[in-house]
Amino acid sequence: MPANFKFLQEQAEYALFAAACIEAERVLAASPAMAAVGSRKALELAVKWVYSADNTIYMPYKDNLQSLIHEPSFKFAMEQQTWSKLPYIIKLGNLAVHTGNAITRSDAILSLSCLFEFIQWIDYCYGADYEERRFEEGNIPAEKVIFDESKIKEKDSLIEQKDSEIEALRAKIAVMSERLTADKEQHKEERQFTPGDISEFLTRKKYIDVDLKLLGWVFGDDVREEVELYGMPNNEETGYADYVLYGKDGLPLALIEAKRTSKDPKIGTQQAKLYADCLEKMTGRRPMMFTTNGFETYLWDDLTSPQRKVSSVFSKADLEKLMNRRNERKVLAEIPIDDKITDRYYQKEAIRAVCDSIETGHRKALLVMATGTGKTRTASSLTDVLSRGGYITNTLFLADRTALVKQAKDDFKNYLPDMSLCNLLSNKDDKNARIVFSTYPTMLNSIDTAKSDDGNRLFTPAHFDLIVVDEAHRSIFKKYRAIFEYFDGILVGLTATPKTEVDRNTYEFFEMEKGVPTFAYDYETAQEDKVLVPYYNIEVKSKFLEQGITYDELSEEDKARYEEDFTDEDGSMPDFIPCPAINEFIFNQATVDMVLEDLMTKGIKVAGGDRLGKTIIFAQNKKHAQYIIDRFDKLYPYYHGTFAKRVICDDGYAQTIIDDFKVAEKDPHIAVSVDMLDTGIDVPELVNLVFFKRVRSKTKFWQMIGRGTRLCKNLFGDGQDKTHFIIFDYLGNFEFFRQHKDGLQGNDTQSLSEAIFAKRVRLIQHLQQSAFADGPYQVLRASLIETVLKQINALNTELVSVKMQLQYIEKYKIADAFVSLSDSDKHNLIAFLAPIVYMDEKDEYAKRFDNFMYSMMIAQIEAMPQFKKSKKQLINVCISLSKRATIPQIKEKLEIINTVGTDQFWQNADILDFEKARAELRSLIKFIIDDNVRNPIYTNLADEILEVKEGSGLDPAYDFEDYRLKVNRYIEKNRDHLAIHKLRNNL
Repeated sequence: MPANFKFLQEQAEYALFAAACIEAERVLAASPAMAAVGSRKALELAVKWVYSADNTIYMPYKDNLQSLIHEPSFKFAMEQQTWSKLPYIIKLGNLAVHTGNAITRSDAILSLSCLFEFIQWIDYCYGADYEERRFEEGNIPAEKVIFDESKIKEKDSLIEQKDSEIEALRAKIAVMSERLTADKEQHKEERQFTPGDISEFLTRKKYIDVDLKLLGWVFGDDVREEVELYGMPNNEETGYADYVLYGKDGLPLALIEAKRTSKDPKIGTQQAKLYADCLEKMTGRRPMMFTTNGFETYLWDDLTSPQRKVSSVFSKADLEKLMNRRNERKVLAEIPIDDKITDRYYQKEAIRAVCDSIETGHRKALLVMATGTGKTRTASSLTDVLSRGGYITNTLFLADRTALVKQAKDDFKNYLPDMSLCNLLSNKDDKNARIVFSTYPTMLNSIDTAKSDDGNRLFTPAHFDLIVVDEAHRSIFKKYRAIFEYFDGILVGLTATPKTEVDRNTYEFFEMEKGVPTFAYDYETAQEDKVLVPYYNIEVKSKFLEQGITYDELSEEDKARYEEDFTDEDGSMPDFIPCPAINEFIFNQATVDMVLEDLMTKGIKVAGGDRLGKTIIFAQNKKHAQYIIDRFDKLYPYYHGTFAKRVICDDGYAQTIIDDFKVAEKDPHIAVSVDMLDTGIDVPELVNLVFFKRVRSKTKFWQMIGRGTRLCKNLFGDGQDKTHFIIFDYLGNFEFFRQHKDGLQGNDTQSLSEAIFAKRVRLIQHLQQSAFADGPYQVLRASLIETVLKQINALNTELVSVKMQLQYIEKYKIADAFVSLSDSDKHNLIAFLAPIVYMDEKDEYAKRFDNFMYSMMIAQIEAMPQFKKSKKQLINVCISLSKRATIPQIKEKLEIINTVGTDQFWQNADILDFEKARAELRSLIKFIIDDNVRNPIYTNLADEILEVKEGSGLDPAYDFEDYRLKVNRYIEKNRDHLAIHKLRNNL
C-alpha cells in the first residue's frame, strides 16, 4: 500500500519520528483533525531529532516546540520557504486539539505536505540514502482506521511513546552527532533540495482560514466560501463573496472580502458594500463587512459606524453581540446616572461628555481630573451608564501597578456590587467576568494564553467593549501598543497630569487638540468646590543640599571628620562634594536629623495633637530610605521601630506595609517611599508630604502632590475635617517649577534590545553611503544585516504582540529588503519591529557596551558633540580593564585594551576600529562593573539653613482655556438640550 512517509520505515536512524509521521498520514482518511494533531507531534519529534543530531544547532532557553523552531541556529539552517511552513503545522495542530471538527481534509493535507518537506530536508542533510521525493496526495492511505479520539487529544499524540523512550532515542542520535554534522556540509554540496512553492491562494488561506478557525468558526457550517450573490451591478448580475459568516439564526453576520497580501485591503471596500447590499436583499439582514489581505483587516458596519482598522475578523459570539446592539442601543442622554455611584456635578458632566463623544462616533475619550476627584468612581459610573444604554457588555480596566489594580477592583466592587469582577493577577477569579482588571504585561500575556471553556482564545479582539486606562500617558501606549491594536473596544483614558511633550503627547494619542480633552476638572476648581484640600508648602534651603559640601568652609572639628570619612585608601580626598551626591551615596546625619525634627515639630498632628498624621517621605534611593528609617529610630526609640517604615519595590511584603499605612490608626504613620507611593495610593488621612528628593518631571511632581489632596471627614475629631496638608520641600522643587513650568521633558524608556536594534538599523543605512563603499565597511554592513535578519526571523508570530506587526515582518525578513534602506524603511524597522525583537544574550553588561559603542559609531558618522564624551568613556573603560590584567580573559585582550588608550589610535580611529573594540571587549565589561558602584559614606557634618519660605504656592499646573471656550460654546449652542438642562440645573 503506497504512503508518502513509508520510506522512513527502512531507516533505523529516524526511529524517533518515523512512526509518528506514518501514523499522522494513516489516520487522515478517518479524521483530518487527528492527522493535524499527529503532524504536530511528528514535527516536534523530528525537530528534537535535529537538535540531537546537529552540533551547530543550540538549545534555546526553553524546550518547547515554539522556542525550538524559532532558535536562530535552527531556523537559519534551512531555506526560509521550508521553515515558514512549520508554524502552520503547529497552529493547525493546536486548533485540532481544541476543535476537532474545524479541520478540513485540505487543511490536514497541507499540514502533512509541510511536514513531508521538513522530513525531506532532514534526509537531504543527514540521510545516508537520500533521494528527492515529492508529496503526492494520491499516495495517502484511503483505509479508515479506528482509534480513541479523546485519548489522543488528552495525550496530544497518536502514538504511545514514553518520555524515557524518546530520550533514549535522542541519546542514540546524539552519539552519532559528530558524524551527522560533518556529513551535512558534504551532502549539501552533492545533493539537490527544492522547497515546495505555496500558491498565493494557499498563502491567503493559511493566514485567514486558520485564524477564523482559531476564533471558533466552523467551515461548511457558520462559514461558507464563494457564496453566490444576486443583484450585483454587472452583466451577469451575480457575484461571489469570499466568505460569509452566519449566526445561530442562519442569517448573515458578516462577509469577508479577501485581497492578495500585496494589495491594500481597502480596495475591496466598495465591492464589500455591494455584496452587503445583495445579502441584505436576499436575507433581510445587512451584514457587517470585513476587508482583509491577511495582514491588515478593516471592519465596516455602515449602520452604526465608519470603517475602522481592527486586528482580525471577530468571533461568532462577538459579531452576534454587535448585531444585537444595533437594536439594543438607547439614547445615552436619557439613561439616568446613578447617584449612589456618582453624585457630584463634575463627575456627571464627565460621564455625559464621554457619552456624547461616543454617540457622535468617537471611539477615544480622555478625562483629565485632578487626583482625588474620583476618576475611578467616574469610570465605574460610566461603565454602568454605557451598560444600561446597550453600548457595552465587557469592560477592561488597566493600570500600571499591582496595587492600583487591586485598589480599582475594590472600588468597583463597592460601586457596582451586582457586576462580576476579575483581577487577572489573581488565579481565583473568573476570567469570564463582566469587568476585568489587569496590569499591562499580564493582559498582554493573557491575550495569548487565556482560554474559554471550549478551548478557544478567551480574550478575542472584540471581547472588551470598553477599555479604561488609568493614568493614561503616551509612553504606555507605545510600550504596550499591541494591547490597544488588538482590542477593538472604546478607549477611555483617565489622568490628572496629561503629558504634552511632542514625543509623548497624551492628547495626540487620543486624537484630540492639545489642551482640549473630552472633559477637564482641574485642581484649582476642585479646591473652590471644596472637593479637594489645598497644600501649604514649607521650602527649606540647607547649605549642603543647595550648594554641596566644601572642605575649606567647614569648622575645624568638621574638617577632621570630613578627612576621616572622605579620604580613600590611596590617601586622596576631594575638596568638594557636589549636592547631587548627597542622599545618593553620601548621607549626612545632621541633614537627615534636621528634616525629621522639622517634620515631627511642624507637621500636622492628629489624635488630639499627640501623634503625627499620616506622612510620606519621598526618598532618593533605597539606601537613603533606610538611612532615614535608621535615624528616625535613633531619634525616637520610644516608637519601637514601628512608627516609620520604608516602602521599596525590593521588599517582598511592601504591599502589606502599604495596606497597613492606609488604615488610619495602624502603624506605620510615616512611609518612606522610593517611587512606590508617588502615584495612585489613596490615603485620605495623609496630611504631610516631605520632598527629600529632586523631581524634575512635571507629571510626577503633581502626581506626588496629589497624594495629600483628598478630603477626610472628622480627621481631628467630630466636625473637624481635614482643611489642608503640608508639603516640606528640601530640594528646591517648588522653585524649579516656578522657573520651568513644564519641567524637563523625559524620554521614552527603551529596552536594551530595542535600542541596539534601532542603532544597528541606523548604521546599516549610514553604511550604504558612498563614503563607506569599500569592502571592509560592506563586510560590517553585511554582518549587521545578518544580525538584524536573525532577530526578525526569530520572532514568534503566534504571539499577539508580534502578529500585529506581521506585514513588517514579512517585508523585512529577507536580505533583499536591506539592499538599500530608505528613510521609510528605517522608520518602519525602528517603530514597528524594534519594540518586539529580543536579544538572546544573558550578559546585560555586554549588551550595555554594545549599545554604547553603536551610539559612538553613529555619533562619529553624524558628527555629534556626544562623541567627545564617548571617547573619554571608552578610554576610562580600557583603563579600568588594564588594572585587572591578572584576569585571564582580560590578559588575552591587553593589546587592544592598551591601544585604545593611545593618541595614535584616536588620530585615525573610525567605525571599523570601534566595531573591533566592541567585539573584543564586550565580554570583559562584567569584570569591571564594580568600579562604577559607589560605596555609601555616612558622615555627620553641621549643615546650615540658608532660607525658609512658607506658603508661596505655584500657578495652576495645566491651562484648560481652550477647553473652557469649547465647552461654553457647546453649552450655549445646546442650552435647550435635555442633558444640558439637567446639568445646568443640577437635576
